[in-house]
Amino acid sequence: MTEKRKDYISWDEYFMGVAKLAAMRSKDPNSQVGCCIVSTDNKILSIGYNGFPRGCSDDEFPWDREGEPLDTKYIYVTHSELNAILNFRGGTLEGSRIYVTLFPCNECTKAIIQSGISEIIYDDDKYADTPSVLASKRMLHASGVTYRRYRRSNRTLTITV
Repeated sequence: MTEKRKDYISWDEYFMGVAKLAAMRSKDPNSQVGCCIVSTDNKILSIGYNGFPRGCSDDEFPWDREGEPLDTKYIYVTHSELNAILNFRGGTLEGSRIYVTLFPCNECTKAIIQSGISEIIYDDDKYADTPSVLASKRMLHASGVTYRRYRRSNRTLTITV
């Protein structure tokens, strides 16, 4: 009889790890956010990170957080969740889960709900008291989409590339 390994990572650790790795692709100097959408049978359906739309150069559009609206990143950046939803090339996201490094804003929450994603697993909720996140939680409750905070393990994972 073979002994079972006890050192493997959980699905939550795996998919949140993928979301964190995706976040590292973001060129945003202040907020790197990533996400991973997963099917009910634990297959990765799509991945996203926050950045400018295709064809919009990271060198030509602003990354600033303050100033006139057209001189800040906020009206140009596509959030990781919307990027992952738009990048999905399969059939349906109905019933899937989304792992995201930061709790979704109200705009991404609308896309999550409309796409059929049924659960959000998030790592950080640093904007919990903002109108955007409060609206997100209100819409999630009304729509029946569940959310839960990712429970970090004490495990340290090292990836060498």
